[in-house]
This record gives sequence, C-alpha cells and structure tokens, in this order.
Amino acid sequence: MIIQWKLENVKCKIVSYFDILISNFMNFTRKDLTSSLTTGLYAGVIVWQILNFLKAPSFGLPTSHPHSLFIIIIPVVWVCGVNLGYFLGRWMSFFNQFGKFAVIGFTNFIVYSGILNILIAGTDINAGLWYPVFIAIAFVGGALHSYGWNKFWVFESGASGGGAGEFAKFFIVNGIAGLVNVGIASFVVNVVGPLSNLSGDVWANVGAVAGSAVALIFSFIGFRLVVFKKKEL
Repeated sequence: MIIQWKLENVKCKIVSYFDILISNFMNFTRKDLTSSLTTGLYAGVIVWQILNFLKAPSFGLPTSHPHSLFIIIIPVVWVCGVNLGYFLGRWMSFFNQFGKFAVIGFTNFIVYSGILNILIAGTDINAGLWYPVFIAIAFVGGALHSYGWNKFWVFESGASGGGAGEFAKFFIVNGIAGLVNVGIASFVVNVVGPLSNLSGDVWANVGAVAGSAVALIFSFIGFRLVVFKKKEL
C-alpha cells in the first residue's frame, strides 16, 4: 500500500508538471515567436562580427566560420528564455514580462556592443577620455533600439497613449541608467585596467558588460513602474 501510494504521488507530480509546461506553451504567442526569432537573428549576426573583430577562439566548433553559428544559437536561446519567463511566472507573475525584457535587454546589449566596437575599430581607441564618450554613444543607440520593443512587445503598452510624456520618461530612466553604465564601465576600463593579459579591445567589452549588467536591473524597474505602466480602467 505504501509503495502504491508513493507511485500515485509521483504520478500526480508528473502530471502536474506536464500541465504547467502545456500552460506555459499556450502563453507563448505567435508575436512572442516572431519577436524572439527576429531579435535573435540580427543579434546573432552582430555577435558573429564582434567575435571576429576581437579574434575570439573558435570554441572547438568544427566549421570554417564557427562564430556564424550564433545566428542559429541565439534565436533558439531567446525562444527558450521567453518560455522560461512564462514558466517562472506561474509562481511570480513579474517573470511573465521579465523573460521578454531579458531577451530585449541582451539584444540591446549586443546592439550597444556592436556600436561600441565599430567606434573602437574606426578610431583604434579602447581606453582613456574617449572611452566614456563611446560608451555614451553606444548606450543611446541601444536605448533608441529598445523603445519600440519594450513598448509594443515586452510591456504591451502600445495603446497607452503616453505620447511625448512617455517618451520623455523613457529617456529620463535611460539617462540615469546610462550614467550608471558609463560610470561602472569607465571604472573597470580606466581604473582597474586589463586583467589576465586580456587585450585592450577585449577589456573594453568587459567594462561594457559590467556597466550594462547593473543598468539592466535599474531599467527594468523604471520601465515597469514608471514608463510603461498600464493605466487602470
């Protein structure tokens, strides 16, 4: 009897988790799919070119252009990330948005890194007084890229009628996040300096990662509570 009860308990748990997975995929819409694949595709192209510029290793991939595989890998990861958000949203509802926000956040970072590396490649400058300027330019480019995706997909406030006021709040939040980003990135690059014999170009990207990680958290809170907050009817 005890063994039978345990088997029934395990069976119930399996069925319960299966129901959760089915519900999760039902929440994943066609808009989620097309948005994940679109952003993942151009993010993959940018990553491919950045890694080529940084002369990154091939990671043991058996192709003549190993970094080009990110064109396939990133869209798949983005789709999984959005679904993971819906899955976790079963217990904490904010994850329903955060999964999509993380996808746009990472895509934003990739766009931002692309702009930064274009500036570094064009000027051969990866530190010093010009580095914060490059970070600021790249951050503005990433912010402009993120506005439409956050408004119409992540927070689905396209009909909010926010207009110029919403756009202004968006750039105020981004401006503060940008200052945090520039400050942390500049500290890592110009004060800490390259570690582990990394090249200046690679370390410039390490600084960008550090700044963006903190700015991402701040931006999500600001966008959710201030910029794209849905009006109650």
